[in-house]
Amino acid sequence: MNKTRASGRTVGGLRTLSLQAPAVTLLLLWMIVPLGMTLWFSFQYYNLLMPGMTGFAGLENYEYLLTDPALWAAMGNTLLLVGWVLAITVVGGTLLAVLFQQEFAGRGIARVLAISPFFVMPTVSALVWKNMMMHPSNGVLAWLSESIGLPAVDWFSSLPLTSIVIIVAWQWLPFALLILLTAMQSLDEDQVEAARMDGAGPVAIFFFITLPHLKRAISVVIMIEMIFLLTIFAEIFVTTSGGPGLATTNLAYLIYIRALLDFDVGTASAGGVIAIILANIVAIFLVRMVAKNLED
Repeated sequence: MNKTRASGRTVGGLRTLSLQAPAVTLLLLWMIVPLGMTLWFSFQYYNLLMPGMTGFAGLENYEYLLTDPALWAAMGNTLLLVGWVLAITVVGGTLLAVLFQQEFAGRGIARVLAISPFFVMPTVSALVWKNMMMHPSNGVLAWLSESIGLPAVDWFSSLPLTSIVIIVAWQWLPFALLILLTAMQSLDEDQVEAARMDGAGPVAIFFFITLPHLKRAISVVIMIEMIFLLTIFAEIFVTTSGGPGLATTNLAYLIYIRALLDFDVGTASAGGVIAIILANIVAIFLVRMVAKNLED
């Protein structure tokens, strides 16, 4: 009897494995082949402008990249961009989630309008902000500045990284709002009402009831956003092209410059490997943070 059950489980396991194998194999190929090619080219001399210069480069591509000031400038810009966008979206998303949880006329329409920027493509969003909002002559912000007697600001020349932060935060704030507003739906209203009856004000309720309740959702928002924010590219490409100088060049855009402008595939691949290592370090940290919050 036990042998029959064991053989049945084995057959069932093999059937499950046979059904999963094509998808798992395709997924592995989808991931391993690009990763393997990136690792291979990172150890090779491969510059499309110098086709005769080939062969094994060892660690020279990494050495060249790590001693290039542009890499450290790009990493600094990446950290600033990710940090400021996370701060704006998490704080703003939390406050907006609390606001939209309240009852007021037109709340449903307001929620839809607040979440809609997340569905705008990054390229379109960057073009709208560049040509309609931040244009120094015809932009809405320039008109507002001049209407109160202040000079118009050329955002992409004077405050380039701040401009990118504003554009990206505008795109990702609705995502944070959506996640946090969903988490707000499970907040125990009886607990909130009991706190009010005990004399707790709105600020005390927010810090001692609402914020602890949103702790897990905030962790999820930070994890997902940070993974995507490390690869921001379209907004920079459309608006500033990494400039002025290297003022808005992040790690993803630096890899693009090395690969498709300098045609140095070897150095660009080395940059890709460095980006993968950094992304994995961040992912490990974030997964542990989320797991700790789930345990609590």
